Amino acid sequence: MNKEEAVLEVLSVIIDPDLGKDIVSLGFIKDLKISDSGEVDFSIELTTPACPVKEEFRSRATALVESLSWVTEVNITMTAQPQKEINANRAKGVAKVQNIIAVTSCKGGVGKSTTAVNLAYSLKRTGAKVGILDADIYGPSLPVMVSPQDTDIYQGGGMLLPLEYEGVKLMSFGFLNTDQEAAIMRGPMVSQVIGQIGGGCDWEELDYLIVDFPPGTGDIQLTLLQSLPFTAAVIVTTPQNLSFIDVIKGIKMFDQLQVPSVAVVENMSYFTCGNCDEKHRPYGQGALKKLVDMYGFRHAFELPIDVELSNAGDTGIPPVLAEPNGQLARYYSDIAASVAREISRIKFMAKDKPTVEFIEERGVVLTQGEKELVFEPRELRLSCHCAACRHEFTGEKILDEKSVPANVKPESIRPMGNYAVSVIWSDGHSSSVYAYDKLFEMKDEV
Repeated sequence: MNKEEAVLEVLSVIIDPDLGKDIVSLGFIKDLKISDSGEVDFSIELTTPACPVKEEFRSRATALVESLSWVTEVNITMTAQPQKEINANRAKGVAKVQNIIAVTSCKGGVGKSTTAVNLAYSLKRTGAKVGILDADIYGPSLPVMVSPQDTDIYQGGGMLLPLEYEGVKLMSFGFLNTDQEAAIMRGPMVSQVIGQIGGGCDWEELDYLIVDFPPGTGDIQLTLLQSLPFTAAVIVTTPQNLSFIDVIKGIKMFDQLQVPSVAVVENMSYFTCGNCDEKHRPYGQGALKKLVDMYGFRHAFELPIDVELSNAGDTGIPPVLAEPNGQLARYYSDIAASVAREISRIKFMAKDKPTVEFIEERGVVLTQGEKELVFEPRELRLSCHCAACRHEFTGEKILDEKSVPANVKPESIRPMGNYAVSVIWSDGHSSSVYAYDKLFEMKDEV
């Protein structure tokens, strides 16, 4: 074994926790050079500059290579995969944007804009190039939540040029509507404005463009989804049942346009008083767990009711910048890390995603890699956890089993986001959603 092979061999024990493979076989090791004196230089090229484990990779790789007896020095450069070439099928303004992330709630007043802004600046703190598009024409929030020194919008090359604040690019109708008059526009005009501030804005090279979605599931939202190539969505909600109902609509809207929802953030989940550490939940509990159970979210976050967070929305300085080492910054850092990791999984592990199909002679077959599970159709139909079959918060079964025929079978099965499948049954039931993780658990429990 030569020295280069020896270095690669020791590095091959480092497993990317999200992709499930070692960094050598993934092709992360670049520009390996070994001097006659035993000095080893190489780069670790990550999937994203926002990779949350890059420092762990660096320290472990250094220790492993140093363990080789002939090595005298190790120099590692942490890099990220280069920007892809311009995609001719995209709007010109976003042609060099690697990932476009929708932050959405389908309901107003749940803290969506706060989540979008702090997610963006948390990603920026990891070294990523980031922009924020405030796509709410009727109620833009970005001009209040950040405070760039120069708020004049200019054009260059026939395109709008985004503003910038603390290294993050910004665009909002609120910056264009300097008179702060009510936006009295019909749908077609709103769609035209969205096209101008979205694909008609020169974002240049970005790793992440965060889009603060307007509430609802109408023409404006569909225009956004059809005009910009979204990578993923982050769902924002609150504990109330009314918010939960709207979130379900939003997830289904994104799924219909093949945009996976990768994380859910529940704002105003609880508060702690000054006299105890107990979490008080004035708006109830259970909606977040229900979303996780139904759709298999790997990343779900509870954020507290926090006076500082509320006040920060009016100061023009996001809390992750005002208190970079504070508790709020840690919350959003965790959210940003999870979103970055899940997007990497989407891009690099698509072929390993589970598949579900109905085979008449066998049943419902779940396959992932070499693993295969088979479900009897009626067994799966009776395990449905939708609102028509189970109480939304207690989980108690309300389905009348006698009404489900013995020969029930799927009429159609299709992926639901990144973690689940939706099934339409022959008995007319059309709201069944099964998370892949829950399906695996069903067989593990047997």
